[in-house]
Amino acid sequence: MCRTMASLVPYSASLDVPYELVEHVSWLIYARRREINSPWRRLGCFKQALLVLAHLRKNETFAQVGAGFGVSESTAWRYVDETLEVLASWAPGLPEALIGLGEGAFVIVDGTLIPTDRIKADEPYYSKKHKQHGMNVQVIAAPDGTPLWFSRATPGRTHDLTAARAHGVVQACLTRDILILADRAYQGAGATVRTPYYHHREQPAHYQRFNRDHARLRAPGERAFAQLKAWRLLRRARCSTRRIGTIVQAIHTLVTCDYSG
Repeated sequence: MCRTMASLVPYSASLDVPYELVEHVSWLIYARRREINSPWRRLGCFKQALLVLAHLRKNETFAQVGAGFGVSESTAWRYVDETLEVLASWAPGLPEALIGLGEGAFVIVDGTLIPTDRIKADEPYYSKKHKQHGMNVQVIAAPDGTPLWFSRATPGRTHDLTAARAHGVVQACLTRDILILADRAYQGAGATVRTPYYHHREQPAHYQRFNRDHARLRAPGERAFAQLKAWRLLRRARCSTRRIGTIVQAIHTLVTCDYSG
């Protein structure tokens, strides 16, 4: 008869990220260790980077990745926490993300829910739109779908338009005269925000053409969230809701960093 094992058995597995990305993250970790004068660790910089990327990409628990790399659960947590802070510090702020954009340019703004199963109170984190608990994250994407900026995470019940206003997205784009293409959740935003017409089938033909063109131009924005949620941790976050914003910023750095040099 099989017995339940208290310990975890490590095994070899592949990770679907470029080798160059692991190297890039390891150099950031190396710089961080030099900065705080902490040169010696149980794992080297490369192994620490690999552990963190495995955690984010595969959504394995700290106990699982710790066993895989021969460190304790608490050590794995510290490695991940440290690396997330380093990566998140490289994510651009809103003003920085809009540099180079001006009159005549347009961006795509949208919101998504990061599902979570760790909440203290149900109601603030429950999204009626998605019918599940989670955290609301806004994105500004370039016309080709490249993510330019991700917001901090707010409770899931936050309406997309409320979140965009609270983060300063609407005002920042108005100040720079940047056109925003958004879905109907942003209806009534005014400023430079453009949303589809309601009941377009009952409207003149040019309204229908506008909606088709609007949908075609806005469609690439879905790629930004697809890149974000390719990291499985954000498909069902088990961490504290306070950490989700940092995780999103860290993954933004991973999906947009230039590690070719």
